[in-house]
Amino acid sequence: MFRSTSLRLAGLYTAVFALSVIVLGVITLFTTRAALGEQFDARIRAESAALAQEYRAEGLKGVIDAVHERDTTPGALDFGVQGPAGEPLAGRLATTQAAMGWSQTTHAPQAGGEAIRLFSVALPDGYKLLVGDDEDRIETLDGVVLRGFGVAFLGVVILGVFGGYALSRDVHRRLAAISGTAEAIIDGDLARRVPVRGSDDDLDRLALTFNRMLDRIAALMESLKQVSNDIAHDMRTPLTRLRQKLEAGLAAPQGAAPGGAAPALESVLSDLDSILETFAALLRIAQIESGARRAAFQPCDLAALARTVTDAFAPSAEDQHQSLTCAGAAPAPVDGDPELLTQMLVNLVENALRHAGPGARIIVQVGREARASVLSVTDNGPGVPETERERLFDRFYRLEHSRSTPGSGLGLALVAAVARLHGAEVGLYQANPGLEARVTFRDAA
Repeated sequence: MFRSTSLRLAGLYTAVFALSVIVLGVITLFTTRAALGEQFDARIRAESAALAQEYRAEGLKGVIDAVHERDTTPGALDFGVQGPAGEPLAGRLATTQAAMGWSQTTHAPQAGGEAIRLFSVALPDGYKLLVGDDEDRIETLDGVVLRGFGVAFLGVVILGVFGGYALSRDVHRRLAAISGTAEAIIDGDLARRVPVRGSDDDLDRLALTFNRMLDRIAALMESLKQVSNDIAHDMRTPLTRLRQKLEAGLAAPQGAAPGGAAPALESVLSDLDSILETFAALLRIAQIESGARRAAFQPCDLAALARTVTDAFAPSAEDQHQSLTCAGAAPAPVDGDPELLTQMLVNLVENALRHAGPGARIIVQVGREARASVLSVTDNGPGVPETERERLFDRFYRLEHSRSTPGSGLGLALVAAVARLHGAEVGLYQANPGLEARVTFRDAA
């Protein structure tokens, strides 16, 4: 934990705040000292002006009496009156020698030898007035300011240390949970997830994203496992049948079969084409799920694609005594791959034509609903049990478990892959009677 980034950041912030307190203390100290110095100087000037006015009004005796009165007042300034020859006349500063104007001196035995700031004024008839104050008062106030900022500095450091430790410990504990989850998954526990506090902070959002990623990985792993099992199951039958036909062809004497070997070879080629189509569909789904086709995205109109596919399959539907129509002519714009969207619609229409039965009515409908473009293919056939609908989008899953009819069980899986690539939602719903396959394309925020 002591090597953690959060603790180092807490230490850095503590150092920055402590330095800020020091800088603020220095600025405050100099500002306060300057302000106090100005106040002291203003007070000394005011006393000097008052005593000079006293001399003009009452003469020398009035000034000396005023100085004696002030010397007995607690907290008063220091005063001194000197004669024309510099002889002391009154006040604690009477023996201090100083030039006219402002000066500093430590020669003040009556004041205990402390540093004094003086202001000397010339009175009429050669007399001299000295007014000063002990600078230790400023030093005392400086000490109060320094002690205050010292306490603040110490408080900042203590709060920074303990707060940084607490923060680092909490962050370390939560990151350790994420690391532990990753280690458990590496060891094979794919069901492990990062705990979430529910505080919706950065680490909570990271944990939720991490968990969604793990859910997606687990789903892909399960899908891969299922695909492997399905391939092994679905390919075994046609490959076994193909082998049997080849063995029968080899075992038959030459010229025994009427018409030669052509019918047998045609049957073998038909089985090989079915196998190749299955693998081509798997490769196409893998390519779609990899996201490589996003580069071909462009503005498309679902309504125009629906009309094109419906026109292409309408004659085939009539041959099977079925009705295929397109409803909804209003534009339904989406951003996507036109080729993949067309393939998705073709698969939905072929699925409806194959399973709805003779005399069925299939309707392809496109429209806009609540900031979304919706594509649906509805038939009035026998429908699908609710428990089977979601599984029909799995690879190789077929409602007819005997697999006696043509098909690989990859048509709706490709539809689901195209929908995920486009960020759309796909589902199968009861149509009363029949089944509705609906794909919803939400508008970008």
